[in-house]
Parts: sequence; structure tokens; C-alpha cells
Amino acid sequence: MRTRNAAELAKLIEAGGSSCRVVGDAEVLVGPDVVIDSRKASSGALFVSLPGEHVDGHEYLPQAAQAGATAAITAHEVAAAPLVQLVCESAGPNPAQQGLTALARSLHAQARASGLLTVAITGSSGKTSTKDLLAQVLAADGPTVSPLGSFNNELGTPLTVCQIDEGTRYLVSEMGSRAQGDIAHLCSIVTPSASIVLNVGTAHLGEFGSREAIARAKGEIVEALDADGWAVLNADDELVDAMSARTQAHIARFTVGTAREPEAELVVRAHDLAADDLARFGFILTVTDPAGRDESARVQLRVLGRHQVIDATAAATAALALGVPLATVVDALNRATPRSPWRMELHELPSGAAVINDAYNANPDSMSAALRSLASIADHRRAAFPDARAIAVLGDMLELGAGSADLHFRAGALAAELGIDEVVAIGEFAADLAAGASQAGGRGRIVTIESAADSLALQPGDVVLIKASRGLRLERVADQLVAEEVAR
Repeated sequence: MRTRNAAELAKLIEAGGSSCRVVGDAEVLVGPDVVIDSRKASSGALFVSLPGEHVDGHEYLPQAAQAGATAAITAHEVAAAPLVQLVCESAGPNPAQQGLTALARSLHAQARASGLLTVAITGSSGKTSTKDLLAQVLAADGPTVSPLGSFNNELGTPLTVCQIDEGTRYLVSEMGSRAQGDIAHLCSIVTPSASIVLNVGTAHLGEFGSREAIARAKGEIVEALDADGWAVLNADDELVDAMSARTQAHIARFTVGTAREPEAELVVRAHDLAADDLARFGFILTVTDPAGRDESARVQLRVLGRHQVIDATAAATAALALGVPLATVVDALNRATPRSPWRMELHELPSGAAVINDAYNANPDSMSAALRSLASIADHRRAAFPDARAIAVLGDMLELGAGSADLHFRAGALAAELGIDEVVAIGEFAADLAAGASQAGGRGRIVTIESAADSLALQPGDVVLIKASRGLRLERVADQLVAEEVAR
């Protein structure tokens, strides 16, 4: 955000729907940074005093001030605070967060009135990869703001909005949900110009109970569109495709390798797919515009995995819907690199082995995609290393509900069916992962996270996939493997 005085910020917060009063010098200049960690405060920063599980941000006003912050959003007045306070005493469990939300809502409304275009992204898997690809595509056309990592909730969204300024042309907003209404709330902060729905899978099945319920939640993102907006829908997912009935916006559909020709104002198809030895895919992107004209170009991705073709095609469709030329889209996709850590992050080790760190998160759909990529990479490497092994170090997929054990068993079985040599299982559902692999004719064994790296005994050509939900912090295994090889 651009620098403003405290009185101006208070008015923006009020306009966004939260009460606010200034305690201290109303003329003090605040910005451009907005932070929730006092240690990350910079000169002029606005510090948001959030209550935490173990600490209360209100106790850290002195530290924020010492680091350079000039003002803080607070839920109540703090006596003798060393910086200006924007006191938001609204009803509810977290008035300071409500104040941040209100500020972001006003900042976005102002920017949108001045021409800002916002793309909102949701789906059971692939959100962050699509966000990273789209941000790079849009940045080739104009100044773009996007969240770091998976900053996709009621806190991450307003903090990302606070990064925009007068020069920002595009905002990319990743949106997750754990309950009905979550995405609708996020869209009340950022009204999208285009909304991408990637897929409806089984992530968070434990909270929602069914894929149909997940679809109802995900579809809130297209319901938030104005009539001149664009709903960007995956035509290969029936539950996503059906969301066209939930919006009055323009419809764009994308598809990967299907024979069926979708119907929409804008149709984007990825076809003639081919992969290199690291499962980096090239494909033809064919665009049918609203006038019925076809235009094609070849894309060669630098990111790993067939699932990235879906993500890239979705990103391309959204950019094209907003008017970015095809040549710009393709050139940016060809140059795009991984942006967020621990997502199909490739490490080629001095020994000739390779580690794929995909430990940021996991659900049945993303697990399947990662295992298929592992199998493909191993197949290619065996041309140079005939004895190369494919090893999957897998941990728990969380929040899957009553079917968790069966879904882990199926993941282990899929690994064996794909020809992966060994499943090394960690966590509460390790026995299910290992049993699935063993009963499908493969090898499965159970280890602890502390012993996993040392138990692998990697050989030249071996490829190791490391994947689990965030709660297991399985990236520690990848870090140990890489560090030990470098130290040799």
C-alpha cells in the first residue's frame, strides 16, 4: 500500500466495515508495509496486533516500534504504547483482524475502480502452482502482486491485498476453504475479475463430507463474479464444469488432452503432450476466441509433472480472458520457474541420485500426480542408469475423514502399480501406505522421520519423492539427504 497518514487509514478501515479510532498522532505517516510479526516490521510499517495461541500481538507493540513501525491496528487501547494505535473495537472474536480485513477491502475497492484486475483461484489441488505460473504470466504484461506460498485464507488474503499500490495492474489471489462460506468471505474482500476453478477432489473431505459439498464451497468463487467477469472452468471435471450455471459472468473453459470439444465463449486446449527425462511437459496450446477463430502455439514448461500442464492451461486461459496476448502468455509460460518451496522441487545430488521435495502438502489427487511424475522420471533415468530405483517417501495425508486408512492404502497400491520400487512410509497411516504397496506386489516399509534419510542408501540414478501433508514437515528428510550428499 502507499504511505498514508493514520487518519486516512482509519477512514479506510471504517469504509471497509469496521469501527476505528486513532489514538496518538493522526498525522503520522504509515506504510508501505503491513505486518503481523513484530520482527518483520520495517520503517513506517503498520503492525497488526493479532491474538495467538500462545502470545498476544498487543504485547509486542514496543518491539514493532523499535523495528520501525509507526502504527498498529489493535483490538483495544494499549496504555503508553510507543506508536499510534488504530483501535478497532468491533464485536466478534478478533477485532484487530476485522480491522485488517476492512482495510484490505477498501484498498482493493479503490484499486479496482482505478483499473486493477484480480484473478481468484481455487481447487482441491494445484492452487499454488497455478498461482505461481499465472503471476509470472501476468507480470509479463504489467505489475503484478501475488501471495507468497499458500497464503490463501482469511489472514493471507488481506495481507496480500495490502501489497498493491497505484501501479499494480494485476492481483492474483489464491483461495482455500474449510467450510461453506469461506471463499464467499474472501471474495467480499477481493471482488474477482476472473475466477479459476481447477478441480473438485478429496482434499478436506473430512470437513465437508462429500465431493458435492466441496463443489458447493468452491463454486462460491464464480458466484462472486460480476456479469462482465470471467469464470475459468476445468471442462475435464464434471463438478467444475457444472459451475457455469452458478454465474452470470462470461464462461471460459480449458481442457487437457480430451477428445470432447467444450463449448464456451473462450476455449483453451492443451494437446499433443510430450515429456522430457525430468517429466517437464511440452504441448500445443490452442485457443478458440469468442469470434470462433483458432490460434495455436507450442509451450515447453520448466516445471515438473503432467499436472503442471493443467495448471499452466488454467493460467493461460485466465490471462487470455483478461486480454493478455497469446504470444506474451506462451513466452512467460516457457520461462516460468517454481516460485513456492517444497513443490516438486528437484535436487540432483553429486552421487547421481535425485530428490524431489514435494513435501508442502498432500491429498489423494496431488499424491497420485506426484507418484506418476516419479515413475516417469525414473523410467527416463534408467536409460543412463539401468539399476536406478524409484523410491517414494510418503507421509500422512491429513483431513480426509473416516476414509483416511483406505485412501492411504490406495496411495501405496498406486505406487506399486506404477512400478515404484519402494514405499517408505511415515506417520499415523504408515501401515496403510506400506500394506497397500506390499499387497499390490511392491515393497513397503515403515520408518520414523528421524531414520528415513539414513535408511535409503541411495545409489547413482535413484530418484526419491518426498511427499506428505504440511503437518508432518517431511521436507526435513529432503534437507537431510541433500545436506549429507553435499558434505561428502
